[in-house]
Amino acid sequence: MYESFFDTISHNLKNGFKIKANEYSPLNLAYIGDAVFEVFVRTMVIENGNMPVSKLHKISKEFVNAKAQAEMFEKIKDRVTPEELAVLKRGRNAKSFTSAKNASITDYRHATGLEALFGYLYIKGENERLAEIFNMCIEKEILS
Repeated sequence: MYESFFDTISHNLKNGFKIKANEYSPLNLAYIGDAVFEVFVRTMVIENGNMPVSKLHKISKEFVNAKAQAEMFEKIKDRVTPEELAVLKRGRNAKSFTSAKNASITDYRHATGLEALFGYLYIKGENERLAEIFNMCIEKEILS
């Protein structure tokens, strides 16, 4: 079972999913995008060296929260393609019946938009673009 599961993931990463990315709801895109974003952050954090898991988690929390993701949304919105901007906005405008515990509704919606973009690119199999967008998100300063 696991072999076929990993074969499916590998196939999807190379060839895209059976359903086209633009056919998923923005909240479905954000659902998978949340996990994709978290994997990017955890990978970045663990590449900085071996340290206690509690410290890894503390560092990860600086990136994986609605306020930080809302700031990332603002940082990249003018640097993405028109198609990607449309996904960011669809995610931001989606009506969710949940909210973040420690974030404003505005931050939560912007974070959902960012996660939707990560889900969209993941489903399309655009891994290089995912990495580019992630790098834009974590830049300390926007380059002119």
